[in-house]
Amino acid sequence: MAIDSNAVTPLALPVLPLDDEVVLPGMVVPLDLSDTDVRAAVEAAQAAARDGGGKPEVLLVPRIDGTYTGTGVIGTVEQVGRLSDGDPGALIRGRGRVRIGAGTSGPGGALWVEGTRVDTVVPDPLPGAAAELVKEYKALATSWLKKRGAWQVVDRVQQIEDISALADNSGYSPFLTTAQKVQLLETTDPVARLKLAIQWLGEHLAEQDVAESIAKDVQEGVDKQQREFLLRRQLEAVRKELSDLNGGPGSGADESDDYRARVEAADLPEHVREAALKEVDKLERSSDQSPEGSWIRTWLDTVLELPWTERTEDAYDIRGAQRILDAEHAGLQDVKERITEYLAVRKRRSDRGLGVVGGRRGGAVLALVGPPGVGKTSLGESVAHAMGRKFVRVALGGVRDEAEIRGHRRTYVGALPGRIVRAIKEAGSMNPVVLLDEIDKVGSDFRGDPAAALLEVLDPAQNHTFRDHYLEVELDLSDVVFLATANVLEAIPEALLDRMELVRLDGYTEDEKVVIARDHLLPRQLERAGLEKDEVTLDESALRKLAGEYTREAGVRNLERAVARLLRKVAAQHELGDRELPFTVTEADLRGLIGRPHHVPESAQDPAERRTSVPGVATGLAVTGAGGDVLFVEASLADPETGASGLTLTGQLGDVMKESAQIALSFLRSHGAELELPVADLKDRGVHIHFPAGAVPKDGPSAGITMTTALASLLSGRLVRTDVAMTGEVSLTGRVLPIGGLKQKLLAAHRAGITTVVIPKRNEADLDDVPAEVLDTLEVHPVTDVRQVLEIALAPASAARPEERIPAAA
Repeated sequence: MAIDSNAVTPLALPVLPLDDEVVLPGMVVPLDLSDTDVRAAVEAAQAAARDGGGKPEVLLVPRIDGTYTGTGVIGTVEQVGRLSDGDPGALIRGRGRVRIGAGTSGPGGALWVEGTRVDTVVPDPLPGAAAELVKEYKALATSWLKKRGAWQVVDRVQQIEDISALADNSGYSPFLTTAQKVQLLETTDPVARLKLAIQWLGEHLAEQDVAESIAKDVQEGVDKQQREFLLRRQLEAVRKELSDLNGGPGSGADESDDYRARVEAADLPEHVREAALKEVDKLERSSDQSPEGSWIRTWLDTVLELPWTERTEDAYDIRGAQRILDAEHAGLQDVKERITEYLAVRKRRSDRGLGVVGGRRGGAVLALVGPPGVGKTSLGESVAHAMGRKFVRVALGGVRDEAEIRGHRRTYVGALPGRIVRAIKEAGSMNPVVLLDEIDKVGSDFRGDPAAALLEVLDPAQNHTFRDHYLEVELDLSDVVFLATANVLEAIPEALLDRMELVRLDGYTEDEKVVIARDHLLPRQLERAGLEKDEVTLDESALRKLAGEYTREAGVRNLERAVARLLRKVAAQHELGDRELPFTVTEADLRGLIGRPHHVPESAQDPAERRTSVPGVATGLAVTGAGGDVLFVEASLADPETGASGLTLTGQLGDVMKESAQIALSFLRSHGAELELPVADLKDRGVHIHFPAGAVPKDGPSAGITMTTALASLLSGRLVRTDVAMTGEVSLTGRVLPIGGLKQKLLAAHRAGITTVVIPKRNEADLDDVPAEVLDTLEVHPVTDVRQVLEIALAPASAARPEERIPAAA
């Protein structure tokens, strides 16, 4: 670019300082002459103009924080007069850049300096790149000016063609800082100045767009809030008018929304009231759009619905409670006695003013363990009926989430209190009878262990301060009677079982089943079959055969199904015209109505068809999840020519039962000579022991003497007595050790028609739990040694057929 000839001409001009302001060439600015420095510079310029002719000129120099810049602008004083506020002022037009040199002297009191013009000229026409910059700047400037509504200025900017003047025109922009304007002033290249102006104007427009977007969003939010506020006020006004129409003020039409009034009016414990009022305070401070408001309202509704002070009075008629239990359930004396004892103790504590001791009341935690169908679940309702309390059932089968017991945290969507709190809410009192059904079916996974959460619930020393995760306030469960039911005792965690009082329900005797069928099952099934009481009657012999031969179970569930099937058959025959009513079903009628019996006792079969009709088969007793059962053990020896050896076990046996078989075999090998058995066969021939019903898993040590007896029978050729069953663990020395579940096993022997039972001597004390009518039909032999077992169980040698005896080893 060429340098203007004026650019090298030295100038001497009075300095007009601009404090923190910048004036660029082409700008016209008014200045206040009340400032001493400004007035001195203008007067000096006027004096010089009078002497030399022309318009007064001053040098406009920015003074930033007391320091002058190295470049200024030569300005012409266009007019001197009054400003709009009445103060004296001067109108000055910037004309060109001047590089400031040394100071010099001049007229007046102003500071004079020498300067050199540094403006450049741009060729015409403009190069392509510069023309594009001019077009871009004009577009940005036009956009910005239109947003400000400065339409007249838009036309002025569009008319500027000089690139230097266009760049300097950006000095009017109010968004530029003083430092940016100084940079524009000191940049002599007009193209570089225009690039700076474009950059800063583009950044400002981008910031302005963001600010406008934010302002728009804020305004929309404010408008929405104002609209919602207005609508809610209108809704309140409508509700008030409706309230006045429905009974005037105080009618309680919207009292449900006033949680503070509801909390203060409710009969709540002090610590619960304080927690509820704190939540009400949070609710009043929260906005209607906040999700916390709905959480708090749901929590308050739950707290207000709980029966914090509601309790039912126990019925202290002990004899009346006994009559209710006896009328609704036959047998189950252990549970009935425990409930009677509980009521008697509660009555004495109440009479002596000991209802609450140490913050704890006199609740109870019982575990009812027994096979299916013995009435564990229905017993809970009878207990509540006898005590005069509310009853609620909590099904725990398959529960795997710990939050099902303790509740969810309130911050979760859809949070609910646990099942215990919901049971109390459903019962409507703080002292119901809560039946925890199928507690042995509780599982655990990544969501926690519900059985662990039950430890606090079922601990009488802790449950008076039970804290649910949802409520987060203490709940007193010490007056609740918890009844937990289970089929398998081993499936209950040991720590949980330790907190409960164990009551076993080992099943019914045949006499008890007949009574239950006559007094409970038959009336219920008559009603379901649409029959009157006197239209169909079942003879006691028919009921006994149903219980003994058509069903074989610890409970009465299948017996009830058999009765129902029998009555349906009679009802259908009557509707078809094949049967006249009334009708009495006898034992002889059963086969024609419901077919042949499924469970014929071993003693009732033909001697040749009995399982023990050959040597090597013994009858044992076992306990399953469905109660006691009869278990047969079969033993055989492999032919010597096959070359088989060792012990083979089949029938899905557990490790403990396999070890019992090894022990039985080792005992016979070491004591065979003493027992007069051909033990050489055990060394040379393979031994196979099998437990029929091979699809059913079996384990436990109580079949030890049964396996020993089966092997001894096989080796001696002596049959095992058909009427004998046995149970007991065997040791390597031949000692008979105690086992568990004796009552269930004797009941199973009784159902199977067994008359003689061999048990360990150390289990003799357990016979006290066996019903007297069962013991009267059984000949029980307590033993301490396997030799005694063999003497009782094995028939004389003459009882075995000669061809079935195993010859002694040579």
